[in-house]
Amino acid sequence: MKILHITKGIKASQIVLGCMRMSGAKSDPVEIIETAYRGGINFFDHADIYGGGQCEVIFGEALRKTSIRREDIYIQSKTGIRAGFFDFSKKHIIDAAEGILKRLQMDYLDALLLHRPDTLVEPEEVAEAFSALEKSGKVRTFGVSNQNPHQIELLKTAVKQPLLYNQLQFSLMHTGMIDAGLNVNMKNDAGIVRDSGILEYSRIHKMTIQAWSPFQYGFFEGAFIGNEKFPKLNTKLHELADKYGATPTGIAIAWISSHPAAMQSIIGTMTPQRIREVAAAADITLTRPEWYDLYRSAGNTLP
Repeated sequence: MKILHITKGIKASQIVLGCMRMSGAKSDPVEIIETAYRGGINFFDHADIYGGGQCEVIFGEALRKTSIRREDIYIQSKTGIRAGFFDFSKKHIIDAAEGILKRLQMDYLDALLLHRPDTLVEPEEVAEAFSALEKSGKVRTFGVSNQNPHQIELLKTAVKQPLLYNQLQFSLMHTGMIDAGLNVNMKNDAGIVRDSGILEYSRIHKMTIQAWSPFQYGFFEGAFIGNEKFPKLNTKLHELADKYGATPTGIAIAWISSHPAAMQSIIGTMTPQRIREVAAAADITLTRPEWYDLYRSAGNTLP
């Protein structure tokens, strides 16, 4: 498993197990966690809204039934989304973090992320919340989700802690941050800059992009792997899977992991076999021609 050296001694697996679907999983949560860990996945992603908090409860109870030590894994959660609005107030961030820890039955989080932007954000309140949580030992590192460079820079006017992560939708069928960079100065849809150059910004500032929905097209419209809507892409995925002794699912992750931005991929599967497939392909590094072949097979054209 490829390991990313982020900061503060964190050696994080490049694959992250997202726990959004854990409350509805058919598989035993203990088996899910152990399968991921045995495959080299040591990073687990949560959010206080997943399953109304039940995903964290189930994970915390299941982890206690394993032999995995808390200090050997990285637990991340997110907060800020409430019923009908976003809330980055100091009180909500602190209260939410304490609620997350209670549900997980843990003393600290390795990372806490702000879940989507809040246009009413006061950076000073975020800074006070982060500092209080860090000083108390309840949160070790911080990040954001779905934010552009200007929103991050606004936070940094007050926040003292490094913002280490940004969760962004990214997959072979959701390549906006790649398209804009390849089509600079072009009068086409691909050249439209929708995120203020977040890919390049992240690389410059050593901010790890965590790619969510790595197997999806559109906004939760469905998986592209094995989907008859994308025959060219699936033909290429199968071709490379045969070459590397992997599965199309694994190759879709290898495409993300092979980018020099050193992104993490958040997989949301709760099926142990799928977790094993992804973990087995984690060390595959695609060649430059293979990477671009997949990009073009997904329907993209090069200028």
